[in-house]
Amino acid sequence: MWELQLGEIVFGGVGSGLYGMLAFALIAVFVAGLMIGRTPEYLGKKIQAFEIKMAAIVILVPPLLVLVGTAIAVMTAAGQAGVANPGAHGFSEILYAFSSAAANNGSAFAGLSADTPFYNTALGLVILFGRYWLMVPVLAIAGSLAAKKKIPVGAGTLPTHTPLFVVLLIGTVAIVGALAFFPVLALGPIAEYLAMIPGH
Repeated sequence: MWELQLGEIVFGGVGSGLYGMLAFALIAVFVAGLMIGRTPEYLGKKIQAFEIKMAAIVILVPPLLVLVGTAIAVMTAAGQAGVANPGAHGFSEILYAFSSAAANNGSAFAGLSADTPFYNTALGLVILFGRYWLMVPVLAIAGSLAAKKKIPVGAGTLPTHTPLFVVLLIGTVAIVGALAFFPVLALGPIAEYLAMIPGH
């Protein structure tokens, strides 16, 4: 579920997973540039405010859709009516449905009656904005970078093919993913797992 929530950037996501990873790479380059006090560069192009704003939209809109959609489903009678399993498992079913809608094909656990007007509408809107609308800021980044002149590699350029950059990129993904989703995962899948341990 966390892989879905990260935007499928780790395994398999050749479309949206690729552009999600590129957005994370831009953020990682930007953070590195802030740490050394230089204008960040990526693929021979200067990364400026516009690209970072668009990358932030790509990274932050899906968690917003998942979390707000899950909250609305949990708080409304129409959302609660679709849950067959009470407690943490039912919450996980709702969370998974919105996570899948924002990052994948909109599948749901078997215990969630997602074929209702509420879930059809809510999950459809999440797919629209989480899957299709996010192509707009990605294309804006591509257009902005394509219009810029290539600059030569300098002393302040962060090489993006080294283990240091890999660690920085993984750290950026993990921190953003953990800050966005760990609290809600603690209410659902983690709570359910801990409840299955004998003696708890």
